[in-house]
Amino acid sequence: MLSRREWMSVVGQAAVVTAIGRRAAASAPSAAPTFCLFSKHVPDVGWDDLAAAVREAGYDGVDLTVRRNGHVAPERASEDLPRAIEAITSRGGKVPMITTELTSASAPMARPLLQAAARSGVKFFKPGYWLYSSSPDVRSQVAATGDALVGLAALARECGIEMGFHNHAGYIGAALWEVAPAMDRLDPRWAGYYFDPRHAVAEGGGGAWKAATHLVAPRLKMVALKDFFWRKTEKGWVIEDCPLGEGQVDWTWFGSVLRDAHFAGPISMHLEYETGGSTPQERTRRALDAARRDLAFARKVLALPPA
Repeated sequence: MLSRREWMSVVGQAAVVTAIGRRAAASAPSAAPTFCLFSKHVPDVGWDDLAAAVREAGYDGVDLTVRRNGHVAPERASEDLPRAIEAITSRGGKVPMITTELTSASAPMARPLLQAAARSGVKFFKPGYWLYSSSPDVRSQVAATGDALVGLAALARECGIEMGFHNHAGYIGAALWEVAPAMDRLDPRWAGYYFDPRHAVAEGGGGAWKAATHLVAPRLKMVALKDFFWRKTEKGWVIEDCPLGEGQVDWTWFGSVLRDAHFAGPISMHLEYETGGSTPQERTRRALDAARRDLAFARKVLALPPA
């Protein structure tokens, strides 16, 4: 991780850029949603400096990774997650959501992880992903995923934290119609959707992604922001991740749906495209620069008020 001296250098370069934005935000009325930076993209920034990182980039909080190679190891969540959250919140940051790899309520780490998060004031968590197997019996695979969601939703209720199912291209539920019947049976207080328009467009680039947006809107817990375009190569068409506004997502339309739904949950910014850098300090600086640009675009095109 970055030394404190290196980190202060990164923050110093960002402070001037964000000062004007902060003054403008201070004059606006307070409202949700809360913009969070996905901590995956600043892996070299320690707990004590995460709040400064996201605030200097213009964000309200952190979408904290509690998974393998994340900011908190899941097997140590009982001990380390409260410490990490305290380090962030005591320095002015928020942690409204965490990203996990949980796919079963029976996993040994599931209950202690969610209990630690809830006790520390985290309101939402993202579970992991369910892969399609080589079996042609897709219906059984989808049904098994539905059963797993039932168990996780029950555990979430017991622990006092809300679950948001994340639609991700290539995994079960990327076409949200697969999991909607199972989700419809769950208590909306504790189980809803963590909607990702980038993956929705990749899976249903015609009208299906807009229908999926309307499908999840009444039970929307969290939102992930990222963009992409299709690029033709010698081996065929591939997905190329890119900064917000340079890809195929219709952000103006999506913003109108969020406003109509009066969405008030966390919005997590993802930088899945390459931001560069040859040293930890440079990688962090470039990631924060990219995060700042994407946030400015999101605030403008989605027309959502600051938190």
